Amino acid sequence: MTDTFTGPVAREIAERLTGALSPLSLNVLNDSEKHRGHGGYDGSGESHFTVEVVAQAFAGMSRLERQRAVNAALGDLLRDRIHALAIRAKAPGE
Repeated sequence: MTDTFTGPVAREIAERLTGALSPLSLNVLNDSEKHRGHGGYDGSGESHFTVEVVAQAFAGMSRLERQRAVNAALGDLLRDRIHALAIRAKAPGE
């Protein structure tokens, strides 16, 4: 089961990406329950996420540059609160 924009960490991800990238489309999916009992599952219910983001800011960027832009926007969340993050970053029209 996945949840979109629920919980404080998911909301913080959405707020930071919105502020940094002004996305045309953004989905923050909480995948944590899929990882119950696996490494990194901390019991908080907010440790594993998938981010699907479409932003004009990604135009002309490589896949790696897009991932770095998302990681930079999330900063300390990746270090302190998020165990795993899958990123699907696209420019409009892709």
